[in-house]
Amino acid sequence: MFVGFQKDQRQVNGVQIAYRVGGSGPGLLLLHGHPQTHVIWHKIAERLSQHFTVVAADLRGYGDSSKPAATADHAPYAKREMGRDMIELMQALGFADFSVLAHDRGARVAHRMALDHPGVIQRMALLDIAPTLAMYSQTNEAFARAYWHWFFLIRPAPLPETLLQANPEQYLRSVMGTRSAGLAPFTDEAFAEYLRCANLPGAARGVCEDYRASAGIDLEHDRADIAAGNHLQLPLLVLWGADGTVGKCFEPLNEWRKVATDVRGQALPGGHYLAEEIPDELLANVLPFLLGHARAGGL
Repeated sequence: MFVGFQKDQRQVNGVQIAYRVGGSGPGLLLLHGHPQTHVIWHKIAERLSQHFTVVAADLRGYGDSSKPAATADHAPYAKREMGRDMIELMQALGFADFSVLAHDRGARVAHRMALDHPGVIQRMALLDIAPTLAMYSQTNEAFARAYWHWFFLIRPAPLPETLLQANPEQYLRSVMGTRSAGLAPFTDEAFAEYLRCANLPGAARGVCEDYRASAGIDLEHDRADIAAGNHLQLPLLVLWGADGTVGKCFEPLNEWRKVATDVRGQALPGGHYLAEEIPDELLANVLPFLLGHARAGGL
């Protein structure tokens, strides 16, 4: 996996962020979702690196990145802080501006990052999410059943952490394997890496705090932007799985058009884990979009 990429870590924003970097040209940041790591991009990273300097990073709380202690307000895991991590990482690698391709939790980080740092992100492609506030406010029975972990992980510590730590492999298989494609999209090597990271000290805390922040302080930040009329101003591509829950329970394009000025997108023939399930179809959609406004620089 990741042939031609270098694996490294950087101290940014008070935490260590693990990442891989490869390729040359304009910067492209890849952000993963839950309960995974940057390894989700292993089927497309090398092809993207033919056009970009690709940085695939582990979010704080995940993978080999730092897992800060929790606080009562969950602020260390606010998407504002997670986004600042990535801004500082890309700056440290020499990119004053860059594009972003992000999935799931990473897409929520990217959303906040683009709001907090206007002008830094050139183009942004988000995979299989609607805005967090919209998803919580429109929760129905079908969504709650499919995304049960959203409501389990936000329960007060230490119950969720204790149950995750008791059997990380069962948790991964329960979350990842019960989506529309089952475990078929995941190679043995990739799944082994997700499991290794799920067993690391602090991993359960990082996962839970990420979700607790999303159900609390992140919603406060989102509501403040909506009240102030702050919208995403950059070109935005949103893609979701036709077989997944997001497109069945929400109207992604309509929801993103409420918070962004330049939105396009569509459903793709797959489920939640698009980068591992249908990598060729995903590349066919994101690559032309990302190449539409790439500028040189970095490193």
